Amino acid sequence: MQCPRCGAKMELDSHRKYDVMMCYECGYMEGRNLGENIQEPKISNFERLRAMSFNEAVVFLSKGCGIAEDKLAAWLGDTEN
Repeated sequence: MQCPRCGAKMELDSHRKYDVMMCYECGYMEGRNLGENIQEPKISNFERLRAMSFNEAVVFLSKGCGIAEDKLAAWLGDTEN
């Protein structure tokens, strides 16, 4: 099942009295009001990465790629090549 608000995959949340489908990306729960976020335009990963500071981007990329932060920071900071 896809989330009607953001389009991500919804997961079954069984931590309540009864099971509900929940989107862990935007927080939407099955049967709730869609809220104001439904009109928000989706941003791409590139746009999200571009909005980060240098240090945030290094941490984000190093965790995602499994590279040491210091090596990635040195590589990204190298503007001579």
